[in-house]
Parts: sequence; C-alpha cells; structure tokens
Amino acid sequence: MYAVIKTGGKQYKVAAGEKIKVEQIAADVGQEITIDQVLAVGNGADLKVGTPLVSGAIVKATVVAHGRHDKVRIFKMRRRKHYQKRQGHRQNFTEIEISAVNA
Repeated sequence: MYAVIKTGGKQYKVAAGEKIKVEQIAADVGQEITIDQVLAVGNGADLKVGTPLVSGAIVKATVVAHGRHDKVRIFKMRRRKHYQKRQGHRQNFTEIEISAVNA
C-alpha cells in the first residue's frame, strides 16, 4: 500500500518502511508524527484519489534525524559590467521513516 502525501509544499509518494527527507518539521528525534494531508492512496491497481484530500486517510511516521542538505552555490554575473555576486544556501531537512499508511 502506498500514499501520496503533501508536506512542506511538496508531494511525496510513500510506502511503509521507507525513509524520506522532507522540509523541516518541528518535532523531536524519535517522536511519532501523523500526516493527514493525504492526496491519494493506492494498493496495487486500486487507487483512491481525494478531492483534494482523501477523507480518513492518515500516514504515521517517526522522526529519524534533522540535518542540512549540501550547499547550493549561487553565482550571479553581468558581463562587461564588473558585477559578480557569490552566495551559498543550505536547506534544513527532517528525515522521517514511514511506519504505517492507513486508508
């Protein structure tokens, strides 16, 4: 059984036992969280799509770790204008392990 969830403005296809990195969630390591924004639930060829959410569907997950992604380097330049700007960014993430998908 799998589900399509929405968290942090992004959509993820998840199944029980998977580990995914999502936008940072305010929860402690080891804490169990429930994600109720489930857009679709599927089991083999059977698929239930919500309008926009599937009513009664919940995905349970456990917070594994918090961290930061690799640095993304930003370089801006205007040719012939003597303008160069360098900047870097590291986005925070939360790694979660999906424990159950309940439809």
